Amino acid sequence: MKNSFIYSIIESPAHPAFTALYNRLGFTELRFTSQRKAMSELKKQPPAAIVAEFFYGFGNNYASVNVSNLDVLLSSLPRYAPDAKVIVLAQKDQYPHVDKLAQLFTLHQVLALPVTEGDMETVLRNV
Repeated sequence: MKNSFIYSIIESPAHPAFTALYNRLGFTELRFTSQRKAMSELKKQPPAAIVAEFFYGFGNNYASVNVSNLDVLLSSLPRYAPDAKVIVLAQKDQYPHVDKLAQLFTLHQVLALPVTEGDMETVLRNV
């Protein structure tokens, strides 16, 4: 594995805590509380994977040009972390909207919350 960082972008209490799993699989977790902080780190330490929650824009939260909270971060990946795998977590009520994001960006996996450690381990074995 050429890159062993996982970015956990934690924007709600629903984001699972899998630090022990990440460590067991050989990843170093970098935790961020905002997309902006994660983006500033991309240039220094690009991740192998990004685990982030999806929040649909609903027309007013993200200036109507973005589908979700993840658009700006994902649009910077081709330049700074082109090989990063994006693992999106979504609440069941948000899940139907993830397809709009997937039409714009490559998503490695989409998981419905709550996510089990076993679910995440299965996904990360393919990273």
